[in-house]
Amino acid sequence: MSAQKKRNFQIEAFKHRVVVDPKYAEKTWKILEHAIHEIYNHNASGLSFEELYRNAYNMVLHKFGEKLYSGLVSTMTSHLKEIAKFIEASQGGLFLEELNRKWAEHNKALQMIRDILMYMDRTFIPSTHKTPVHELGLNLWRDHIIHCSKIHKRLQDTLLELIQLERTGEVINRGLMRNVIKMLMDLGSSVYQEDFEKPFLDVSADFYRLESQQFIECCDCGDYLKKAEKRLNEEIERVSHYLDTRSEPKLTNVVEKEMIESHMHRLVHMDNSGLVNMIVNDKYEDLGRMYNLFRRVSTGLALIRDVMTSHIREIGKQLVTDPEKLKDPVDFVQRLLDEKDKHDKIISSAFNNDKTFQNALNSSFEYFINLNPRSPEYISLFVDDKLRKGLKGVSEEDVELVLDKVMMLFRYLQEKDVFEKYYKQHLAKRLLSGKTVSDDAERSLIVKLKTECGYQFTSKLEGMFTDMKTSQDTMQGFHAAVGAEIAEGPSLTVQVLTTGSWPTQSVTTCNLPSEILGVCEKFKTYYLGTHTGRRLSWQTNMGTADVKATFGKGQKHELNVSTYQMCILMLFNNADRLSYREIEQATEIPASDLKRCLQSLACVKGRNVLRKEPMSKDIAEDDAFYFNDKFSSKFYKVKIGTVVAQKESEPEKQETRQRVEEDRKPQIEAAIVRIMKSRRVLDHNNIVTEVTKQLQSRFLPNPVVIKKRIESLIEREFLERDKIDRKLYRYLA
Repeated sequence: MSAQKKRNFQIEAFKHRVVVDPKYAEKTWKILEHAIHEIYNHNASGLSFEELYRNAYNMVLHKFGEKLYSGLVSTMTSHLKEIAKFIEASQGGLFLEELNRKWAEHNKALQMIRDILMYMDRTFIPSTHKTPVHELGLNLWRDHIIHCSKIHKRLQDTLLELIQLERTGEVINRGLMRNVIKMLMDLGSSVYQEDFEKPFLDVSADFYRLESQQFIECCDCGDYLKKAEKRLNEEIERVSHYLDTRSEPKLTNVVEKEMIESHMHRLVHMDNSGLVNMIVNDKYEDLGRMYNLFRRVSTGLALIRDVMTSHIREIGKQLVTDPEKLKDPVDFVQRLLDEKDKHDKIISSAFNNDKTFQNALNSSFEYFINLNPRSPEYISLFVDDKLRKGLKGVSEEDVELVLDKVMMLFRYLQEKDVFEKYYKQHLAKRLLSGKTVSDDAERSLIVKLKTECGYQFTSKLEGMFTDMKTSQDTMQGFHAAVGAEIAEGPSLTVQVLTTGSWPTQSVTTCNLPSEILGVCEKFKTYYLGTHTGRRLSWQTNMGTADVKATFGKGQKHELNVSTYQMCILMLFNNADRLSYREIEQATEIPASDLKRCLQSLACVKGRNVLRKEPMSKDIAEDDAFYFNDKFSSKFYKVKIGTVVAQKESEPEKQETRQRVEEDRKPQIEAAIVRIMKSRRVLDHNNIVTEVTKQLQSRFLPNPVVIKKRIESLIEREFLERDKIDRKLYRYLA
């Protein structure tokens, strides 16, 4: 198939010249100029827009676009100068209305003119990079109206004056304001900003600077914040009604700076109404207002947080160092919980549950709880009180709530191992005396402690519960085996406790009555016969007894007493009068325990089964004791508790502290060995840091003690010092 021939086309010019009327451009422009005048004079109804459009189209087509454009500029300019005179002449309040009306008319005229000159707008203007018709109309309005010397300042002053009136409570025409300010925005953001926004913000700053100064002198903190909040809301509302939305952050920033930032230190520290006063008096609404206003300022919340923290630390410090408040441990811990609840509520109700405030509260509590070295003991005593009697008849949810609060305080403790020591002692007493409100509550707390500190922390506590269960089974076996032999004598219930699980008690010798001793020996024989390789030692200081007693007139009662008290009472079967020395010699009960037992038997009204001479509250070594024939009670069963030393005495405290320190040594050594095993070589400071990090969940180890433990490990050849750098340690495998 042959290739097609390529053809070239050429468009040739007309053979004859097209002759245009030399006056064509002038005539056509006159028609268009007349139309523009008519439009501005509101006589546009008689115009033929189609014809006018064609005329403008032809002018551009015949290369008279420049003439058309420059004619448009000069015609519009002359009209706008006339309009400016009208606006200048308007009096008072009519000024803005006249300006607004003329602006609306100008916009309408501009729309019509643009329609007529649409062809020029689309072709001539883009090709010559001139300003489009609509934009040209706006620019001319800006230059000849807004920037007219007699209008410019007057417009600015009028707008600012109206806003000032509105701020002082007057009602203004917001619709007119909106239209005039929208006009400035339509003329370009630079016009709005330069001719209105900047002076407006300056005036606003002056206004609020002056007003805030007046308010701060005559208002308390709460009232001042209400006024500041009201002003802030008014300005936000003002923006939504008639200002550019982009002005809002700038305007609110002015109010925040002048009304809040400039005075925030004075507000927070204001006497009788500042932040501390609000916290003390639970003024949630005022606190919430302060939080919401201050969060708008960069350092506002940090200031509130710092003042709140120092206040909490101050009241906490007073609480934990006031000897009066430390007298009752349960009351002391309850005060701590009340303080925590109070501030938690403030943070949730007023401070939007702000995490930084929560952290500040936690660090404050941790700071002052650990100022009192007895806090671990007191928290354990609080738990003891609640689990003995304080939670009787309380719902399961409420029990959990109390336990959760205790756990919260426990988390603040740096010496968690000290708490463990006391908790173990108190739990032992509760379990052995059967005084716990609920086993479920006891186990629930142990689970919480386990979750918090791991299995190692609670393994011994769980062992105590296991022993209680095993003891029940042992007693069943004992009664089944030798029940017939001991049926006539006193009945015996023994709790067999594993030495490692229970708090170590120094074995105190006590001479048991012969009736009891026989049964005890039978149990010992039975137990050692069924378990090989075990040793039993009687902890008489931890037991209880039920004793039947007959008083004068044949009155019978059953007395619930401790083992020590039973030993004392049984002596009075063979004597009417015994001196303190005789009782001490016969029973061999340690002096401090003996005095407490005699105090509860002879000095407590309604429980005084013995009489003491001379009668006094305290026990002296030359006192004499008599069986109290005249004792009477409306109850058959009478419980005689030992006068409890609720808090440890100073020697006991020292002993517990010593035991804690001893228990810490192997833990510190184990941590050092673990660290050195993985790191092989480490300097002294890093070892101290790592050990502290590993052990801080239980206690804060003392660097001096860590140093001693390192020395001990070097002596036992677990570690060695570097031969060159003496601060460097090496692990010996």
